[in-house]
Amino acid sequence: MLISFIACLAAFVLIGISAARKSRGTSRDYYLADQSVPPSLVGLSAVATNNSGYMFIGAIGYTYATGLASIWLMVGWITGDYLASLYVHRRLRESAAKSKESSYAGMLSNWNGAGRGQSTLRRTAALITLMFLLTYASAQLIAGSKALSVLLDWPLWAGAVLGAVIVVAYCFSGGIRASIWTDAAQSVVMIFAMALLLVVAVGASGGFSGAIAQMGEIEYFLDWYPQDLPFPGIGGGILFAASWMFAGLSVIGQPHIMIRFAALSNASQMRRARLYYYVWFTAFYCMAIGVGLLARILLDNPAEFDAELALPTMALELLPPVLVGVVLAGIFAATISTADSLVLACSSALSNDLLKNKIESPMLIRFSTLAITAIALALTFSENQSVFAIVIMAWSGLASAFAPLLLVLCLGQRPSEKLAMVMMIAGLLTASLWRWAGLADAVYEGMPGILVGLAIFLVGHRLASKTESVAQVRTDS
Repeated sequence: MLISFIACLAAFVLIGISAARKSRGTSRDYYLADQSVPPSLVGLSAVATNNSGYMFIGAIGYTYATGLASIWLMVGWITGDYLASLYVHRRLRESAAKSKESSYAGMLSNWNGAGRGQSTLRRTAALITLMFLLTYASAQLIAGSKALSVLLDWPLWAGAVLGAVIVVAYCFSGGIRASIWTDAAQSVVMIFAMALLLVVAVGASGGFSGAIAQMGEIEYFLDWYPQDLPFPGIGGGILFAASWMFAGLSVIGQPHIMIRFAALSNASQMRRARLYYYVWFTAFYCMAIGVGLLARILLDNPAEFDAELALPTMALELLPPVLVGVVLAGIFAATISTADSLVLACSSALSNDLLKNKIESPMLIRFSTLAITAIALALTFSENQSVFAIVIMAWSGLASAFAPLLLVLCLGQRPSEKLAMVMMIAGLLTASLWRWAGLADAVYEGMPGILVGLAIFLVGHRLASKTESVAQVRTDS
């Protein structure tokens, strides 16, 4: 088991280090690969970064606890993600080329190269990026350490440290190019590991019909909507699914994912990149739900069992050691593929947006990456929390702050810096208050956060139009 795990991990590290051959030593190359990435790598990298430890650890754990109703997360998520991509991805890539920006905050504040004076917006966006992505990165290291703890009996800190070391190796070698190359390789291992465990679990459950029969004996497990919603019945289920469509739409508010689409070599190839992305995403998510459902009948002790350990525990019980190592490599690869992306996004925000002058020195850029990784690692030693809860909190916070503004920009509107700031802060506060009030179990908090941000733009835009009309009338008279 340990040998196969180390072999897979070593292959990933070698792929990442080999990216150094393509490095041009500039900040834009380090953070955006000079917008030279082919569509296949963009799609595979984006989906590997998106799914991460959330899918292997969090989503499977949620399915184990909730049952078939978890399918609405997948339906809502992929639908919202796809609808947003129709309007955003290509426009973001084109804007990044015009503005010559290499950070997500820079792209928002300097859309199409026409907003260089919006320094307050840029720094605020960078601070929000750092606040949430650091937490997000720590969650990925926690997810990887949980898997290693179960399968190799390592202490939790050991897996987190190993993950941090590999992240630094990737980032030091070739920046985002190394991250994208390793993501593509990791995506292959990830989907193989999930498919392998699904097939073996079906066999261990007595075949497809036997598994369905056993699931039917568990109360509420095969119901189509969650039973513990504040709004029960079909209506509550529809609202639950609709809110998770906003979780999918929230992808456009995630700097570490969107920067990959901005790195595409040619905007005209965006459709191909999206094809790779959605085919892989749908297949992988369907298999993850299947594994989560089967885990409940094979590991039926929900009162005493940590649901987020379902997949590694199943692998340990059902597979021979050499294949356990492959599954472990898939889980660990998923967490690292996201963790290095998050660290690079934070480093970009620090070196490109927060300081008065951009950092261009390769040594200083790598030092900022090292510092960000150290902070993320330190956060993993705080109180142990659910990977699913941490990821959703960070995901909704970033979406509520950034998605409304990016949508407005892609639709051709140009809000003032003041209005853009109010949109970001109001959306973020709304999502935070929604979660604090305990309403997130009924409706994903990103939904009200995004809607409030868009509503503020509409009100602010109308007020600005009325002010301009009054000023024009006075000038004419």
